[in-house]
Amino acid sequence: MATTGNSNRPKKPSKKRKKFNKKKAAIWLLVTAVMGAACAMAGYMIILLNGERLYQVNKDKMEMSEAAVFYDVNGKEVTTMARENRELVTLAEMPEKLPIAFVATEDKRFNEHEGIDFFAIGRALVTDIIERRAAEGGSTITQQLAKNMFLNADKSPIRKATEASIAKALENHLTKDQILEMYLNRIYFGKSAWGVKAAAKKYFNKSDLKKLELWEMATLAAIPKAPSYYNPIDNPENSKERRGVVLLLMYQQGYITEAEKTQAQAVDYVAPQVAANKDYVAFLDYALSEAIDKTGLTEDELLRGGYQIYTTLDPVAQKAAETAFANPDFFQKNGPEQMMQGGMAIVNNKDGGIATMIGGRDYKTKTWNRAIKPRQPGSSFKPIIEYAPALEKKGMNPYTMLKDEKLSYGNYSPSNWDNIYSGQMTMMKALEKSANAPAVWLLNEIGLKIGMDFAKSLDIPFDEKDSNLAIALGGMTRGVSPLQLASAYTAFANNGLLNPAHSIVKVLDSHGEERYKFKNDKPKQVMSPKTAWNMTVMLKNAVDVGTGVNARMNRPVAGKTGSTQLDLKGLEQYYRDVWFAGYTPEYTAAIWMGFDNTDSKHYVNGGSGRPASLFKDIMTKALAGKPVTQFQKPSNVPDVTQPPQGITDLKGEYNKDRKAVKLTWSAPIGTERLSYKLYRKSSKDADYGDPILSATTELEDFTTKPGESYQYYVVPVNMDNNLEGGASNVVTVMTEEDKPGGSPGQGNNGNGSGNNGNGNGNGNGNGNNGNGNGNNNGSVKPSPTPTPTPTGSGSPKPTPTPSGSVTVTPSPTPTPTPTPTPSGSPVSGTPRGGTPTGSPGSGN
Repeated sequence: MATTGNSNRPKKPSKKRKKFNKKKAAIWLLVTAVMGAACAMAGYMIILLNGERLYQVNKDKMEMSEAAVFYDVNGKEVTTMARENRELVTLAEMPEKLPIAFVATEDKRFNEHEGIDFFAIGRALVTDIIERRAAEGGSTITQQLAKNMFLNADKSPIRKATEASIAKALENHLTKDQILEMYLNRIYFGKSAWGVKAAAKKYFNKSDLKKLELWEMATLAAIPKAPSYYNPIDNPENSKERRGVVLLLMYQQGYITEAEKTQAQAVDYVAPQVAANKDYVAFLDYALSEAIDKTGLTEDELLRGGYQIYTTLDPVAQKAAETAFANPDFFQKNGPEQMMQGGMAIVNNKDGGIATMIGGRDYKTKTWNRAIKPRQPGSSFKPIIEYAPALEKKGMNPYTMLKDEKLSYGNYSPSNWDNIYSGQMTMMKALEKSANAPAVWLLNEIGLKIGMDFAKSLDIPFDEKDSNLAIALGGMTRGVSPLQLASAYTAFANNGLLNPAHSIVKVLDSHGEERYKFKNDKPKQVMSPKTAWNMTVMLKNAVDVGTGVNARMNRPVAGKTGSTQLDLKGLEQYYRDVWFAGYTPEYTAAIWMGFDNTDSKHYVNGGSGRPASLFKDIMTKALAGKPVTQFQKPSNVPDVTQPPQGITDLKGEYNKDRKAVKLTWSAPIGTERLSYKLYRKSSKDADYGDPILSATTELEDFTTKPGESYQYYVVPVNMDNNLEGGASNVVTVMTEEDKPGGSPGQGNNGNGSGNNGNGNGNGNGNGNNGNGNGNNNGSVKPSPTPTPTPTGSGSPKPTPTPSGSVTVTPSPTPTPTPTPTPSGSPVSGTPRGGTPTGSPGSGN
């Protein structure tokens, strides 16, 4: 019988959950552990066997890795650098706490592990995970010795395993004392010092290690972690901080007392005075540093990897500079505690290669390199911060007129170094005389931002406090280095192109493979060829007839002197720094002279003639074997045209009969086609009116009013190019009041009674005023000083128009129409400067 629904359908058997079998799990766990142990044992045996094999092959390997070779610009070998600065020393020759300092810092379980500290490795891994970076290492002293002694500078995935295997072998064959002694003789301490004895001599000038004090031992133990960062010569503050860590570890591990720790932490490091060493040291130090930066290798890797380092060194120029800096005749007498110092850099104009570097008169390897240390540049900074920017950004030219007056800009009141002011002068003359007032005025006119941005394009760095007008005279917070200044000046000599200053051409490894090569296919165009050429014209003039005359030599030179004023009471007439920056068609050089620490006993007592003379001596010898060349004007740049000479003999007198003021002057010599602009203002006018044009050297003004005083000056204009000369002297003329004539013998200023005359009127007693020296009749009152800029606006082209009309007679030729805004006129403006923070340059 059929049924409906699912009631009779057979049910599926339900799945039973398997019970956890602890026995089987234990068996699997045991098997896994045994297999892991077997693998670990096998790995351990491999490490041991590999380490033993490497040890046996290399146990007698005590020679250095291959030295680095340096080559000059001609491809000739200059020197080699390797692990030569090493002296072996035994533990018995060391003070007890010296090796303890290293153990406490680098490997506190040194006496407990067998070459590999698994506890330290685990701790390092945990720290790295927490920090999410490689924050802590786990290498033991034995591993570090293995790396330094048997392995080269190459890095590979199996490097760490190899290091561990060799460490185990070392522990099997050597005692702990032997390992520690070898370690202290092998590790690198920076500054080309390998081993603890070489380091003690380098940093403390102590050959007997037993004489080391606790703070010195801790200082040495602090270095290996990062030699370039913790060595006390380069980074005394970092070194002292790391020394404190070493002393704290020694105290925590019971090696020293708290009192010893505190006393050793407090000592400040002072580098020892040691004798100077081999040739080219400043250049080679700089080149090594650059090679490290460009290749990404450490100093240790470079000096033991067999690298070939090709440089830009010119050995002839370098030797000439070293010889000159060793000659005391170029320097003033040494102070009681310091010698006068100097620094210099010579750069190739065409490619930016550093040909020469002098770090000081007594420079030692890895010490204070004055060629790359900033000092305030004084007036040698003027071409960079105001003159070149004015040409490039404001369309001025070498004969643009600049204001030369004693002015104040807020709280800043710069002075000319000779306290003489001419009212106005051309840019060419201002640079020649190194006048301060026109320089500051010019930077104020073009704007601080324009000047600073231009300097930055030349790779000149600024401090945030430098944004004030004092930088017009080189008054910077930190300053510039000789290398930075020389590099910037190369753009003037190279048609406005700037190449990065560099000392490395290329670096090859021991197999001849290129590791680095200098490439600069597109030098930076920092200014137009026209600006660069005009700067060269002005700077050459400054050497030919200006403040840089001591640098003149047997080939063309362009350059600028500089000095910074001493601000010590009673010694303000002396200097902190003196400079010369200049160039020939081939090389640019900048020289600084002064004292490292200026005080009342150590200051510069002479001007910038010293560095200029030193420049001449060095460059003459450096270029002796090269043909004399000239500065070449770019083909598309027009010649620099000099405007007409200024007029200095303007005369004026009032003619009673014609009721006119007659003005006469002499034509400037050297320009044939001239016209003239005459400017006038009355005693009632605030400023000079529009110019009156004349084609001759005389003019009559019929529009004067009786009884008023008038001032006049004249400006010559070259009719061929519309260039204006400087403003003439100013003359003042008093016109005469209209009065009835006197009777014979009774003239007011007749014979014997002239108010302002000589007692002899020319009218025989018949005129109200005689024709001679009567009451201001026809007299000219010249300005007490010839002031070419008669108004405070800074421009000889006035805006107000004087009343009345002026008749010009005679006028035999048509009157020319000069350009509305002549290039020779100074630009007017309002001072923008605030209170300067840098020291002012003294201008010469």
